[in-house]
Amino acid sequence: MGLLNHGMESLSIKGRRSSNASSAHEEVGEGDDTSQLDKEEGNVLMTIISQLRPGMDLTKIALPTFVLEPRSLLERVTDFFSHPELVFGAGKIDDPMERFMKVMTMYLSGWHIKPKGVKKPYNPVICEFYRCSYTYEDGSQGYYLAEQVSHHPPISAFFYCSPKNNILVTGELVPKSKFLGNSAATIMEGEDRIRLLDRPEDGEYCISMPNTYARGIMFGKLVLELCEMSSIVCAKNDIRADIDFKAKGWISGGYNAIAGPVKHKRQTVGEVTGHWNSVIEYTDAATHKRSVIFDANGAKSVPKSVLPESEQEPQESRRLWANLTTAIKSGDMHGATAEKNIVEERQRDLARKREAEGKSHELRFFKNVGGNKYMPKLDVDNLPKDQAEMEKVIRSFVYGSADKASGASSSPPASAPMVADPSSRSSRSDSSPQSTLAPGGVASASSSVSNLSNASTAEPPAIPTAPGPPAPGPKADHPIGPAV
Repeated sequence: MGLLNHGMESLSIKGRRSSNASSAHEEVGEGDDTSQLDKEEGNVLMTIISQLRPGMDLTKIALPTFVLEPRSLLERVTDFFSHPELVFGAGKIDDPMERFMKVMTMYLSGWHIKPKGVKKPYNPVICEFYRCSYTYEDGSQGYYLAEQVSHHPPISAFFYCSPKNNILVTGELVPKSKFLGNSAATIMEGEDRIRLLDRPEDGEYCISMPNTYARGIMFGKLVLELCEMSSIVCAKNDIRADIDFKAKGWISGGYNAIAGPVKHKRQTVGEVTGHWNSVIEYTDAATHKRSVIFDANGAKSVPKSVLPESEQEPQESRRLWANLTTAIKSGDMHGATAEKNIVEERQRDLARKREAEGKSHELRFFKNVGGNKYMPKLDVDNLPKDQAEMEKVIRSFVYGSADKASGASSSPPASAPMVADPSSRSSRSDSSPQSTLAPGGVASASSSVSNLSNASTAEPPAIPTAPGPPAPGPKADHPIGPAV
């Protein structure tokens, strides 16, 4: 891996420092976290790099499409709900320490799901949203919803609930990107807040994220690392874990290592060690017993049920970015760039129109409750105690009340303005665990640019088009497929 100059490498982000090297001597998962660029990609990247200066905000730079993972950041968050069985039933456990361990383990289990190489998801546009549901082995359901609630700064708010399993999660991601010489950093602010609905005395388990670094973007090996501290805190029970996502040392050490103490009433009761992309272990401080709390090798993610794009609303992530996704999956970099520009330019047109009319965008699913914190437009503190009634409330909030047979929807009109459908040229139905977009000609760069100039910015009636949630059962799994 190319080394940074000492001044850049020692830069402290948000005051959170990580040890320079892990204690591991094997580079676990290195092959999955590196990328090799072809000549054309390298030339495009160097053209962009030549415009950068250390400390520059990367949100103002249009990154090349070959670094994109073919899904939105709003969908990327669902990775952290891929192994919910790790926390199901936690509320029935009397020991608060054991409950904490289950919450912590579920959070740590979400990091191993990623595409091969150095990739980033799409930056969501304002008022974009993503929703899906889950059907678990016992027939219980889970519901996920995310919305891009702010553009400056970029903020993605999300909500998850599984009523019968007594889990509710709210949170927001506030990514801030910086160019640091030979590295690009994404500083991940915001937090996750997890509630065990059958343990209200626990309050919220608040979680902060580590930062992400793309190393070697100018010289050396291009590699992705998660670095610095991530904290899991249950203030009501005075339990916390401070997990250090370790950077590889200049000379020794390996990739993807984590380590950190778990403390109860400020006393260390155990330590987490291992690698976030493979095996994570916990050692009890009193007994010195070490046990595996998560093994990513062979772990199966719970598939998502997603409405077919033909039934999604224009601002739903998969439909909104459908043509970009098609181009990326077919290897058409020029077509992908054009399709990305179409969506982004349409958003700029709508922003200019709102500004000219003296209007601001209205959020559909979330509301600001102070600072960068957002909560769903749902009274999560006073949900029905009956699980069946709670399920109805959650389903209606995420999908609206609907009659699937007639397609009629009784949900209230969407308050957020919607853009003209950008995916009218392609649609698909998620009918298999690793479904892909329906085959069809990917628009060339020239035709895409032509479509951009003719794109309508008229806003259609703000009425939900989706006829309710998808039928129970897996219909669409991880869209990027397994790493090969």
